[in-house]
Amino acid sequence: MLTSFWIIYLKGFLMVMLLLTLVWIASVKMVNASIVDPFWGLGFVLLAIYYYLNTEGDLRRDVVLALCSIWGLRLFAYLFWRNIGKPEDYRYVQFRKHFGAERYWWFSFFQVFLLQGILLWLISAPLLSAQYKSPNSFGWIDIIACIFWLIGFAFEAGGDYQLVKFKSNSTNKGKVLDTGFWKYTRHPNYFGDTCVWWGFTLFSIAAGNYWAILSAALMTVLLVKVSGVSLLEKALKQNKPQYNEYIQKTSSFFPWLPKK
Repeated sequence: MLTSFWIIYLKGFLMVMLLLTLVWIASVKMVNASIVDPFWGLGFVLLAIYYYLNTEGDLRRDVVLALCSIWGLRLFAYLFWRNIGKPEDYRYVQFRKHFGAERYWWFSFFQVFLLQGILLWLISAPLLSAQYKSPNSFGWIDIIACIFWLIGFAFEAGGDYQLVKFKSNSTNKGKVLDTGFWKYTRHPNYFGDTCVWWGFTLFSIAAGNYWAILSAALMTVLLVKVSGVSLLEKALKQNKPQYNEYIQKTSSFFPWLPKK
């Protein structure tokens, strides 16, 4: 008998919190809360695998697991490589100063790790609702979902690659990347991430589950208004004078032709 959707979903939350609690313990030992960042992508992969092992379905189920694994493992590897050997990210440094270093070790569990675990779990809903047994076979909505995912993955992975290559050239220090994907949007990685999750949501809709749209909407709001575009642009405006000129000619989020 197929396990209840909500039982699978709630057990997924417990699994995520176990993972992030272990990461939190490691962060306290290292005095570096930013080690949580790579586990964002890995957490979705682990949830997708767990959902896959506890559901029944057809081709859609296999495709969702494969695409989530590709996306999540790439993101995990990229962020792990970017952060390894580096000092704590400036965001967490500011939090540590604001709340006090002597108490941030335990406060970070609630402010960073518990919060991220809850968000990760909520956003993962389309991964389960798309894989859960449905009366609908793989169809045209699934094909559109694959297109969304491909566009998103290209922008996210391509944007990250171009940024790494740009920063590796010492002559670019202090300059603003405005070529490649970055010519058409100031945040190709965030735009790509959003497309990927709307792709997973379309898989969920194809399976007959529409409420997972809320998860994709949550991810979009986070990337645009909370921890993504808004927070990053505030720092870039302060640290790079040329960025204001870049803002005038380049679309903020959705790709578009640059202004002359």
